Amino acid sequence: MYNSKITGLGYYLPNNVVTNNDLSKIMDTSDEWIQERTGIKERRWIDPKSGDSTSSMGFKAAKIAIKRSGLNKEDIDFIIFATLSPDMYFPGGGVRVQDMLGIPTIGALDVRNQCSGFIYSISVADQFIKTGMYKNILVIGSENHSGGLEKSNSGRGVTVIFGDGAGAALVSRCEEKNKGILSSHLHSEGKYARELMLDGPTTARWVPEIISENDPEDESYYPYMNGQLVFKNAVNRFSEVILEGLESNNLKKEDIDMLIPHQANLRISQFIQKKFQLNDNKVYNNIMSYGNTTAASIIIALTEAWEKGKIKENDLVVLAAFGAGFTWGSVIIRW
Repeated sequence: MYNSKITGLGYYLPNNVVTNNDLSKIMDTSDEWIQERTGIKERRWIDPKSGDSTSSMGFKAAKIAIKRSGLNKEDIDFIIFATLSPDMYFPGGGVRVQDMLGIPTIGALDVRNQCSGFIYSISVADQFIKTGMYKNILVIGSENHSGGLEKSNSGRGVTVIFGDGAGAALVSRCEEKNKGILSSHLHSEGKYARELMLDGPTTARWVPEIISENDPEDESYYPYMNGQLVFKNAVNRFSEVILEGLESNNLKKEDIDMLIPHQANLRISQFIQKKFQLNDNKVYNNIMSYGNTTAASIIIALTEAWEKGKIKENDLVVLAAFGAGFTWGSVIIRW
């Protein structure tokens, strides 16, 4: 059985910067209020005039990752695309990127696991490569949140958190033992599905019904989050799944060289950092500048950390996420 390793990284962010002060002009909030609760100072939102979309951002990130990997696009065997905000209801973003890259008829799979999407996607890629089915897999996380957020007082608890962006990784076959992706650990708990969700429209209540009801109080097509419950579960599940990953590889918290947590809330990341007694140089956060980019957050942060020289050969890198579903997971990597 083969191992897999990340051979190329890239990310793309829209140019349009939206500060907390910008948001205070369209809803009852403030820079102090947002930073105190989330740690976020600004985020990127797509300018509708730019032509950026979930798929096109994923394509732009992918081009960078492919170039850095040293591979040609023709070397890619499969695409996995993680998002909760596709360009279209169907088909998914994976086939759109396949077309944009001009790669003939390779397989493409979309993963819709929200904030855990990239962790799940990397795990799926790892399994395909371990079995020998594929050699080089392009994994993308991309989100266009801003087009579907409720930009008013009633939506401020969610809207201030989310940003747009994309990241990509090339995952390739590796024949070195104890190198690359060592293990991945995935979990879900569907009884909390309605605590962090976007309800509709669904085929059980489609657009004609929503239009005919014409209910000004209907917010089913905007995201909902039970913030306190999500926070409480996140800090517990993050800790559990990181420990699970370490223990399965006979490692200890002291062995961690870099932790890349999903960028959900700076307070969650700080809680985990304190619990694992990690120095600042062993945890990478960028939520302050980009907000929560859901399936894109870990890969953007991983790429930035690598670009800044914070991840070196043979480092133990831990990726961990928690999000809607609830779903959560971790990936343990020997760089």
